[in-house]
Amino acid sequence: MVGASGVEFPLPLSTQPMEARTAEALPWDDGPWQYEPKWDGFRCLAFKDGKTVDLRAKSGKPLGRYFPELIAALSALTATEFVADGEIVIEGYASFDALQMRLHPAESRIRKLSRETPAQLVLFDMLAAPGGQSLIELPLHDRRDAAEDFVAKARSKALRLSPATTSLATADRWLKDAGSGSVDGVVAKRLNDPYRPGERAMVKVKRLRTADCVVGGFRYLTGTRQVGSLLLGLYNENGQLDHVGFTSTIANDERTALTERLEELRGGLGFTGKAPGGPSRWSTERSGKWEPVRPELVVEVRFDHVTSKRFRHGTRLLRWRPDKAPHQCTFEQIA
Repeated sequence: MVGASGVEFPLPLSTQPMEARTAEALPWDDGPWQYEPKWDGFRCLAFKDGKTVDLRAKSGKPLGRYFPELIAALSALTATEFVADGEIVIEGYASFDALQMRLHPAESRIRKLSRETPAQLVLFDMLAAPGGQSLIELPLHDRRDAAEDFVAKARSKALRLSPATTSLATADRWLKDAGSGSVDGVVAKRLNDPYRPGERAMVKVKRLRTADCVVGGFRYLTGTRQVGSLLLGLYNENGQLDHVGFTSTIANDERTALTERLEELRGGLGFTGKAPGGPSRWSTERSGKWEPVRPELVVEVRFDHVTSKRFRHGTRLLRWRPDKAPHQCTFEQIA
């Protein structure tokens, strides 16, 4: 497919990655299945023609300027005219925090971070083999062979192959170990299926855990005076309440009463340790303004991933815990 620059990639840059639907348990029937770790990074399709490389996010937006070390590494490979599917991760760090730092407007900052926290492309599928032959219609087991061969011949520190297994027991062990670092679950794919761009043809399962958290503040719904989200905290080893995330799963018929309850508790610092920050380029959906409350309320929430001692995603409110003292809500729960 010829791009605006005249480069001819094996597949269009608009090709969408195959996606996954969420399930509560790993599938085992209606297979055979291949299981892989679910990486907590930036999903990426890597396109190459000659020496020209283009990295595309799941949204279709270009990622190359933020990861010059990957562009250089893929450009240097002897393999040409290929399209690979993988996840950009940074090892040795709280992966997603380090990745977010890479999406910086200043090129000098990007270059510095590319040296200090070099990224890797964890490869798990091949859409076009070196030479440009499309593999999309081939079953996964053939595409997996192509991916293994590609990484083995590349011999690049910037590339590695994602583990895979057909053993449900092994996948269960991976799932039990997920939830911190760069892995946040397991993905299941049918071995005999072709690649289905843009379709939710895979299954993803995350390890779900619960924690009792202190409500240290709240945010109003945009344009209203009703609570939109609760700001959650846990006590650190110094007895300070650190902000660890939020939950916005509040039933509409409970908002009015909950707002009144929270407004009665307004005052003080709310969080005595790490407090919620303002809006950033990564979280445009949230207002930076929040209302501190006295740390008297405890809620039990369900979460799936922890990075840098914070919930990676929003949590689900399960129930209020009037039986739990706030000082009992410590980081030991999510260690």
